[in-house]
Amino acid sequence: MDELKELALSGGIEVLESIIQHRSKADPRLLMGHGKLEDLSLLALQKGASIIIFDQELNPSQIRSITDQTDIKVIDRTQLILDIFAQRAITKEGKLQVELAQLKYMLPRLVTKNTAMSRLTGGIGGRGPGETKLELNRRLVRRRIGQVEKDLESVILHRQQQRAKRSKKNLPVISIIGYTNAGKSTLLNTLTKSSVLTEKRLFATLDPSSRRLKFPKDTEVIITDTVGFIKNIPKDLLVAFRATLEELNNADLLLHVVDMSNPRFEDQIESVEKILSDLNLNNIPTIKVFNKQDLVDKEISQRLCRFFDATPVSANDESTLFGLIEKMEQSILSVSVQDAELIF
Repeated sequence: MDELKELALSGGIEVLESIIQHRSKADPRLLMGHGKLEDLSLLALQKGASIIIFDQELNPSQIRSITDQTDIKVIDRTQLILDIFAQRAITKEGKLQVELAQLKYMLPRLVTKNTAMSRLTGGIGGRGPGETKLELNRRLVRRRIGQVEKDLESVILHRQQQRAKRSKKNLPVISIIGYTNAGKSTLLNTLTKSSVLTEKRLFATLDPSSRRLKFPKDTEVIITDTVGFIKNIPKDLLVAFRATLEELNNADLLLHVVDMSNPRFEDQIESVEKILSDLNLNNIPTIKVFNKQDLVDKEISQRLCRFFDATPVSANDESTLFGLIEKMEQSILSVSVQDAELIF
């Protein structure tokens, strides 16, 4: 629920109240009990709320049933994440990826003459590049999905050409990964003395950024910042962003950045590792980077880093990065040696 609040705030939504209902089994029609839903609707009216956000993904019939019981707009966690991505998309590729995910989310929920649909489209949870294209006609949506997928294929082809150019220059690639808001962009900025957008909010970075980095021993690499991961990431979003995530397949080294000051950091590590496993990326050499060490007691920080075999840093403080830089260079050099042995 804390994370849902963070997501709401990142989406520009003021959180007035949160409610948890403990049930032995979720109601298949309304998710929560009928009486609890009535209480929730009443509370929303008393507080002057204009939207109710559910943490679980609601299936089409649940959205219809819940919206039949309340006059307030209802969205779920997936729609909220899609909305945040829609706000952050800057490049043509990012906008296409978000639109594809939005359209695929909407398609099974398109039902004629249903108040739920009018509340799904437009405004919070329905903003972004696909907003004007979310027609009630399934045929039009399917046609648009086909067009967006075709456009994204050309993006994938362009990325493959870029990767081919990079590989001709024999530059190793390091990709920074991690849970959203762990400090990935800050680390990239400090390492490369660049100015990629950094904000203290979820999914501040959506479009990947690549920079060159030269190590003390004159080894040169490409270092890439990627979109942040999150638990239970919507499957349509993973599919839509496959062109971006395919970049990770070509990484020689992954830097898994963890916000060690976050009380849920262990769950976040688990979520990132699960996504890496789902993408078949868990065989790439990885360095765990425990960020924000300045916000954690020194003894606790040292103990956690020993236990998780991690390197502690403060991403905004260059003086704390020497150990990490040395580790990165050693790892890249050892990969280069292995490649040379294979070639020989």
